[in-house]
Amino acid sequence: MKVSDILRVKGGTLFTVSPDQPLGEAMKTMAEHDIGSLVVMEHGELVGMLTFRECIQAVVANGGSVGRTIVRTVMDPAPLTCTLETEIDEVRRMMLGRHARYMPVMNQRTLMGVISFYDVAKAVVESQDFENRMLKAYIRDWPVGDEPAQAS
Repeated sequence: MKVSDILRVKGGTLFTVSPDQPLGEAMKTMAEHDIGSLVVMEHGELVGMLTFRECIQAVVANGGSVGRTIVRTVMDPAPLTCTLETEIDEVRRMMLGRHARYMPVMNQRTLMGVISFYDVAKAVVESQDFENRMLKAYIRDWPVGDEPAQAS
């Protein structure tokens, strides 16, 4: 299974933010759309990733307030990325290795979508459920009785 399979099911809605946008506005966008991340884009290029983790850290560091903080000062400037052709097992390893919950999907320099650890886990479980059903059906349909006797 590849990243393209997840995006095909998930759909292509993308939410982005400018690096010079106030953090409060970015957080409002995340809350309004019930999303945990925003891809930070500047002049059509991926320049970072903003997740609820960076938002919480910024609020705590600022004494419980967002203040005048801008996205650029708190975003992850080097997020993990993958392509449409990346295998899900590889994405899972990458996300676990960096404790990343969100990953932009790129086609060269074009943003194609964002996948979450939830999306990856759901795809793996659905794949395993399908395989399990196929194996059970195969076992259930196993021919019984009409086997030729084996010569000794």
